[in-house]
Amino acid sequence: MNDDLARLASWLPSVGLALARGTQLEPLGGGIANRNEAVMLSTGPAVLRRPPPGPLAAGASDMGREARVLAALSPHFPLAPRLIAACDDPSVLGTPFLLLERRIGIAIAGRLPASVGDGLALVETTLQAMAALHALDPAAIGLGDLGKPEGFHARQLKGWTARAHAVWPDGLPPAYAALIAALGRRVPAETGAPALLHMDLKPDNLLVDPATLRAEAMIDWDMATRGPRSFDLAVLLSYWIEPGDPDDVKPLMAVPSLTPGWPGRAAVAARYAAITGQDVGDLVWPTALARLRLAVAWLQLHRKWQRGDITGSRYAGFEALAGAITAHALAQLEKDRV
Repeated sequence: MNDDLARLASWLPSVGLALARGTQLEPLGGGIANRNEAVMLSTGPAVLRRPPPGPLAAGASDMGREARVLAALSPHFPLAPRLIAACDDPSVLGTPFLLLERRIGIAIAGRLPASVGDGLALVETTLQAMAALHALDPAAIGLGDLGKPEGFHARQLKGWTARAHAVWPDGLPPAYAALIAALGRRVPAETGAPALLHMDLKPDNLLVDPATLRAEAMIDWDMATRGPRSFDLAVLLSYWIEPGDPDDVKPLMAVPSLTPGWPGRAAVAARYAAITGQDVGDLVWPTALARLRLAVAWLQLHRKWQRGDITGSRYAGFEALAGAITAHALAQLEKDRV
């Protein structure tokens, strides 16, 4: 039994649980930041979820937030896994951690499995899941005080600007400074009642049935909050690369949107509006902000890789990719295009 498993086994009785005989921690692939491992409890299969090693950026990998959201949400939203237990004591495993119900399904990122054909059903699955989440009344499920939706856009810009300065302590490169300045000149007001936002809702944060592409679970809730529904859509669009986009952003490969026959960003936004019957408003500014957020998050991971907190060759190119995303964000904002 490895050290983490032994420490977990020692802690579990404090919450009335135990490990199943012979279980091991089995890494679950796909994620680039938080760690997810399958484990068998005496009560059944579970997922051990915890932040990446090393120092965390402000607000990142908030296990306490995720625990609160899932405890409130899972009785009302079938796609939310059930929270089994939460531990905020870092002396147990080195970080706070969660134990979650394990759902079975595949997470699809930049490449479609051959078995799913053109995979177009995944677009509909993602948008239907987003619409179902946004249709919930946060107050009715005990999340009416989650986050601070008033001044959402300005606060998000301020927060991600601070994070950008943290990863570039000697001064922002010109493209980052220009994008932040351009966003600051035209911060839009929020309209409509705040919705419950996932804040990273893309296909690989859904577990889907490999045959039907029907959603079985929505995962990774550590950034959930309340705010304008358009921002969840903008986050999805920030990952959605089109064939006509610059070549240097195409390695992002977070969504299989370059698959022949897949819709572009405008069509995705229009389909969400049709499903919900909601006017999503002007998505240019929120999508530019979401791209800044994406670029800075990739830079945060690159810095963790440079420090040796995380390993893997895929992080080596994240700084160049973040720069390409930032340049693309600024160009699209200046052209008034999503």
